[in-house]
Amino acid sequence: MTYQEREISKNQLEKLLQTLDLDEGIRIENKLNMIFINRSAKRYCVNLSSQSNEEFFYHNSVKEVLDFLNERIDQASKIFSY
Repeated sequence: MTYQEREISKNQLEKLLQTLDLDEGIRIENKLNMIFINRSAKRYCVNLSSQSNEEFFYHNSVKEVLDFLNERIDQASKIFSY
């Protein structure tokens, strides 16, 4: 199996979250931190990583994840699916 990654737009983020498989993830590169999102069978895990600090947040729906991300995504951020 090969690792594949592709850049997506912010407009595609909601649809990608809705269809995210258990072995897929999303990475958001901001100026000051990175955000990783994956999904278990029951909820989404959002990992905020900044230098040596990591925080994990858990959400039950796509709406909760998007609301959480709205305050944390930079205008110039890049979003990747993998």
